[in-house]
Amino acid sequence: MEGLIERLSGRRFISIGRAGIDFCPEPPGTRIEDATSFSAHIGGSAGNIAVALVKQGCQAELVTCVSDDAIGRFTTRTLEKFGVGTTYCRVVGGEARNTLAVAESRLENYQAVIYRNGAADFQMNTDDVESLDYENTNAVILSGTALAAEPSRAAIFRAITLARQAGSSAVIDMDYRPYSWTSAEEAADVYSRAVAECDIVIGNDVEFDVAAGNTGGSPQQGLDFARSLISGQASVVVYKMGEFGSITFTESGSHKNGIYKVDALKPAGAGDGFLGGFMAGLSNGLSVDEAVRYGSASAAIVVSRVACSTAMPTPDEIEEFTRSHAIEPFSLGEDHAYSSL
Repeated sequence: MEGLIERLSGRRFISIGRAGIDFCPEPPGTRIEDATSFSAHIGGSAGNIAVALVKQGCQAELVTCVSDDAIGRFTTRTLEKFGVGTTYCRVVGGEARNTLAVAESRLENYQAVIYRNGAADFQMNTDDVESLDYENTNAVILSGTALAAEPSRAAIFRAITLARQAGSSAVIDMDYRPYSWTSAEEAADVYSRAVAECDIVIGNDVEFDVAAGNTGGSPQQGLDFARSLISGQASVVVYKMGEFGSITFTESGSHKNGIYKVDALKPAGAGDGFLGGFMAGLSNGLSVDEAVRYGSASAAIVVSRVACSTAMPTPDEIEEFTRSHAIEPFSLGEDHAYSSL
C-alpha cells in the first residue's frame, strides 16, 4: 500500500474514455421540456475526472476521440481552459459525433436524455494509447464505458498492459451504462477480465453485480466479487452503495465509510467527483480511508451544484466544506439487503 501511494505522489495522471457536452436547463429546477435556455458544460466520465484532478492541482491528460466539427472543437477548447491536456484527443471524421447529455438540475422526477449513437469516443483504438508517456505518469485512469465496444475496448486493455509494464498504476472506474452493451453476459465477461488487471477498482453495487455475473441472485455475490479482487492484482477496491456509503477493501481488511449529507441539486456527477477527489487525496499522501472521505466530500459538493465538470471543487472548497459538515456514520436499515454487514 505504501508503494502505491508513493507512486501517486507525482500527481500526474492520464484519463482515458469519453468526453462530450452536457446541456443543463436554466435556471436550476427547470424541466427540459419547459426550458428556454441551456448552459453548456464538459461532460462524460473521463472528461469530468480529468477536470476534477486539475482543479485539485494535479496534472491530467485526456485520451479520447472527438468529432471533426464545432462540438468536438468546443469540447477540446473548454478542456484546455480548465488546464486539461488534449494532445491525445484525436479528431475523427465521418458520422462520428461527440456525446451529448441534456440533464436537469433537480431531484424530483429527474430527467437526463443521452445521445450516444455513433459516439466518437468508441473510435479510440490501440494506436491512441501506444505512444502515451506511461513512464512519467503516476496513474492511468480508465473509464469502463469504453469497454462496451470495439475498438475502444482493445485500447483500454492495451493501456492497462502498458501502464503496468511502465510501473504506473492502472485505475478503473467501472462506469457501467447498460444501453451501450449488447448483453449483460458480455458485460460480465469483459468487466471481470478488466478489473482483474487493475491496481485500484472503483464501482457501485450494481456494477460489481454486473461484473460478477449476478442476474437477480444474492446481492452478496457482487460484494464477494469485489472483496476477491484483493487476492489478485488490486491493492484497493471501493464498493460504493450510494446513500448508504461505501466499503473499502485493502490487503489489511475492510473499512466502512458513510457519506456527507447535503441538499442535493441533482443526482449526477457524484461518481466522477468521488474518483477525482479520491485519487487527488491519495496523491497528496492521505491514507486510503482519508482519501475515501475526501472523495466523498468532493462528491457531495458536486451534487449540490449545476453540471458536473464545472461543479468539481478545489482543495480550499473541500477544506471549507469539511469544516462545516460531518460525515455520517455507515448505517444500513434492518430490512436492507446488506444489513448483516
